[in-house]
Amino acid sequence: MDHSGHGMTMDLPPFTLGRGLEWSADPFFLVACLAGLALYGWGVVRLVRRGDKWPVGRTVAFVPGVLSIMLMMCTQLNDYGMVMFSVHMVQHMVISMVSPILILLGAPITLALRALPTAGRGRKGPRELLLMFLHSRYMRIITHPAFTIPLFIASLYGLYFTPLFDTLMGSKPGHIAMMVHFLAVGLVFFWPIMGVDPGPHRPGYLMRMLELFAGMPFHAFFGIALMMASEPMVGTFENPPASLGIEALSDQNTAGGIAWAFSEIPSVLVLVALLFQWYASDQRQAKRTDRAADRDGDKELEAYNAYLASLNTQGR
Repeated sequence: MDHSGHGMTMDLPPFTLGRGLEWSADPFFLVACLAGLALYGWGVVRLVRRGDKWPVGRTVAFVPGVLSIMLMMCTQLNDYGMVMFSVHMVQHMVISMVSPILILLGAPITLALRALPTAGRGRKGPRELLLMFLHSRYMRIITHPAFTIPLFIASLYGLYFTPLFDTLMGSKPGHIAMMVHFLAVGLVFFWPIMGVDPGPHRPGYLMRMLELFAGMPFHAFFGIALMMASEPMVGTFENPPASLGIEALSDQNTAGGIAWAFSEIPSVLVLVALLFQWYASDQRQAKRTDRAADRDGDKELEAYNAYLASLNTQGR
């Protein structure tokens, strides 16, 4: 009996973490992740060879971000995720919220813009095409909060509570497309909020926090809906293989708990990153102000003191 949606008969033994972490590579994600790591590594090496610096912290964030996708899609977690709602929900949460945050902290677009050579006057190479894409109307639309927040929410409710989910889970290309969608939605949602790479929208830090907290509660509500349901809500997971030894409703409740708990993780990660960026920005601004004061002999302060003196004179 085909339970996996991958076109193969699969009577999986009861789930354990050890079994879930066994190697079982999805070729598409394996090639894509290795290509992403190779390109990032090429960019870093290119900068170093010409004497430029690239923050180690960005590489430390990017590599685990890509590896987290490989962990979800190139182990038996992916096989179990086809027949267990709880394991699938771990995949979804990691790929849509943890992996994008780490990848964006790695600033891959900034790296590409610095590493790619310019094509020369009147010509368009990869760097010029990337800049055109970043400044296009399409990017302004898909990175605007009016688009990203509804998309983030619809990716949960519009997918799981409609027949679309069962359709996508019924074939390998459909399943791959769904996982790519989760990653893409996470990237466009967190991109303007993280503010590391250049983009069309650069709101202030308070506005970024508001955007973050506008989307997160809907994840929690979605998890609560699954936890409170009295019957299976997704057809794909209604009849798990007997070899797993699980009950569909109990597994769905576990999936809901995972979705609810995961809504806190990205909030904390992004909030810490934003507070750090905010502090660093204030420090840079203070240094610029000090340098300006050194250059002009602190004319601003002198002008202000003169203004106070004039007020004092007028008051006599």
